[in-house]
Amino acid sequence: MFEQPVSRAELDCVPWRAMSAETAAWEELARCATEPNPFYEGWYLLPSLASFDRDNTVTILRLKRNGKLHALMPIVRQSKYERWPLVHVRNWLHSNIFFGTPLIAKGMETQFWRAMLEWADRQTRMSLFLHLQEFALSGPVFEGLTAVLASEERNWGVVEDKERALLASDLPATDYLARSVSARTRKDLNRRARRLSEIGPYSFEWKTGIAGIERWTDEFLALEASGWKGQASSALACDSSTNQMFRKSLIGAAESERLVRLSLRVDGKPIAMLSTFLTPPGAFGFKTAFDENYARFSPGLLLEREFLNALKRFDIDWCDSCAAPNHSVMNRMWQERRRLGRISISIGGPLRRTTFGQVLRREMANAPSGV
Repeated sequence: MFEQPVSRAELDCVPWRAMSAETAAWEELARCATEPNPFYEGWYLLPSLASFDRDNTVTILRLKRNGKLHALMPIVRQSKYERWPLVHVRNWLHSNIFFGTPLIAKGMETQFWRAMLEWADRQTRMSLFLHLQEFALSGPVFEGLTAVLASEERNWGVVEDKERALLASDLPATDYLARSVSARTRKDLNRRARRLSEIGPYSFEWKTGIAGIERWTDEFLALEASGWKGQASSALACDSSTNQMFRKSLIGAAESERLVRLSLRVDGKPIAMLSTFLTPPGAFGFKTAFDENYARFSPGLLLEREFLNALKRFDIDWCDSCAAPNHSVMNRMWQERRRLGRISISIGGPLRRTTFGQVLRREMANAPSGV
């Protein structure tokens, strides 16, 4: 198929605050993106930037054609790479953004990457390379990128390669659980559920939409802060920036019909809660919390067992756990895996690319310790 070229005028970089006037176009792009990413949708990214980019260092790289938004990625220039003073351009994340693949309309993958790399070549200033974090290492966006890199003979490398738990199965929840965990473990979960019922009636509560969102958010933040995260001052409620980001993003997700909330309640009191972002044909796990006073009943595991029904309930094909690669619970309950990592790519002229090639060879040779 002939690839229609993208002119420079169609790709630009704008202050992120300017994107608040383009929320309708942004939402349309998100719903037709070749690969969904809720963390780069307006209802999540704008509250994140408002909380964590007070100095306005982040900008939005966007691709338009005939006035229509076709791609979007937040970018930032940073002066350090790991421990080293290496200036580079990277896609922007914070500690609660778990996926960094840009939003790109179907069929525009190679056009975006060609235009983006051309832009990076012109805008290097002191930057030595382009760095992509939490990036899917499979799928059409990655394939489009690697095709462009090969055609332009750019030096690049995957400097981190990892997997995390993914739920993707046509099996009924009970059959999937039987395949995932042993009969002994399933029997133990049933026993813990029976013991929990002796304390009081318990129920699983599924919620979508905006109704009750503020109360649910208050309950979640209080539940998370009541445990070890609160003691370590790492709970969302312990910092005004994360507190504000969480509240605003959940409201935005609920208003956009992107949010699922699941709670395990005993006598109406939540003892385990989780939030998930719906991005058909898939979903992304976001935040979970449980009451440590009920740890002997494994409320988190009981909640995850109930969540196995989510694919059928919401007619989706998969759910990315967004969990750490070594997460013992999710790796045991969810059998499929998503591959993602970090990519570094040469930009600029011949001398800059040669210098980057030396840095990349050293990092790849010393992996995982890197440069």
